[in-house]
Amino acid sequence: MAISQSPGILESTETVIGTSHSDSELNLFPLRRRTSTAGIQSPDADGSGNGEAVDDRDRVESSNLMSNAGENANEVPSSSDIRFTYRPSVPAHRRIKESPLSSDAIFKQSHAGLFNLCIVVLVAVNSRLIIENLMKYGWLIRSGFWFSSRSLSDWPLFMCCLTLPVFPLAALAVEKLVHLNYISEPVVFFLHVIISTTAVLYPVIVILRCDSAFLSGVALMLFACIVWLKLVSYAHTNYDMRALAKSAEKGNAKHSYDVSFKSLVYFMVAPTLCYQTRYPRTPAVRKSWVVRQFIKLIIFTGVMGFIIEQYINPIVQNSQHPLKGNLLYAIERVLKLSVPILYVWLCMFYCFFHLWLNILAELLRFGDREFYRDWWNAKTVEEYWRMWNMPVHKWMVRHIYFPCLRNGIPKGVAIIISFLVSAVFHELCVAVPCHIFKLWAFIGIMFQVPLVLITNYLQSKFRSSMVGNMIFWFFFCILGQPMCVLLYYHDLMNRKGKAD
Repeated sequence: MAISQSPGILESTETVIGTSHSDSELNLFPLRRRTSTAGIQSPDADGSGNGEAVDDRDRVESSNLMSNAGENANEVPSSSDIRFTYRPSVPAHRRIKESPLSSDAIFKQSHAGLFNLCIVVLVAVNSRLIIENLMKYGWLIRSGFWFSSRSLSDWPLFMCCLTLPVFPLAALAVEKLVHLNYISEPVVFFLHVIISTTAVLYPVIVILRCDSAFLSGVALMLFACIVWLKLVSYAHTNYDMRALAKSAEKGNAKHSYDVSFKSLVYFMVAPTLCYQTRYPRTPAVRKSWVVRQFIKLIIFTGVMGFIIEQYINPIVQNSQHPLKGNLLYAIERVLKLSVPILYVWLCMFYCFFHLWLNILAELLRFGDREFYRDWWNAKTVEEYWRMWNMPVHKWMVRHIYFPCLRNGIPKGVAIIISFLVSAVFHELCVAVPCHIFKLWAFIGIMFQVPLVLITNYLQSKFRSSMVGNMIFWFFFCILGQPMCVLLYYHDLMNRKGKAD
């Protein structure tokens, strides 16, 4: 029996299709539609499709209707199949809906398309700027900034780097002695202080006595600071395990404590700053994955070098000291530097925290690879410092913050102490290779403490994640880093001018 001749269909059609629709009729429309489709869904012998009234998924059901119109894919649906699809009398508006970009719905939508658009626009705009820069200034990259004849003569720094593993071995010897009850706890503490302090001061003295390249000095200081952090964690963790072992003996409980050369070696090369005897391990090394990450590392390192040489160096060389001269000119230089420095900083973060640490973790089968969190969504400056560098954050929490709280130090003072330790090492990593101690990096890190208070207050006052996030991006990336670059560059040029 043909669809148009079915009395059930005619009755259901008369139910759905009327001259007017009140609000109650619109609310009852889905029920009527189900009633109507009950009469429609009776295909005849020749396998023709079924017509349906349109519900909230009009287009989906319409496409399904067209796809199910015949048993064969090539069968063309008859005109009767479309009679009950998008009828003029069927309501097109049935419930309250918000526009996708309205304030109530914008964060409930997927913005993947807009993100892709931003990527395309970013690539197009920066490609034009690169071409314009090359046409205007030519190829400005010079190898002397990275490697020069003086870099080859930096053998004292290289030898210092090779001798740094002596300090972990000395720490292991101390732990062996105390494990065998040959020395007391005060002596252990004194020896570990001497070893860890020497591990930092020794590279500082070598760099200051040698007129080395800036990049070589930064690499050595970073390596020395990492060794110091690992030595502190090694000594502190072993002290805690000894205390637990002694308390377990008194309470007749079992708590293993052992000093192993193998565990120390793995800890010193693993991508972590917190010592423990065992780490989560992955089952195997993905060699092809490592090769792909190495290729990315090389590419992004080249991008950083290109931006530094082609953009940052010319801007800095044509600038004045930001604290001297014309204020408007200094602001213009800072804003002009902000974008390329932001690009370099993001590339540095991606190269080190994502590529290099994951490569190292894969080669060592290190399982915990949470080297960073979504710091770009930080609502406050405090959240940013908790999420962007997870190895240092875990070290600070484990060996600085909570030990301070356990010793009765207030929470605010413990936070200031943590920032103080961070500020000292930031200053060492920048000031020592530059041979300049103006404390710009130290002041910049300590300035984060009032920013933490300000952004926490704004977050609690406005209850909005956007305010704190925008303040973080402005002070940290738009204002802070370009200002530090200009300050250290001009102080370095003034020092070289006086030396000449």
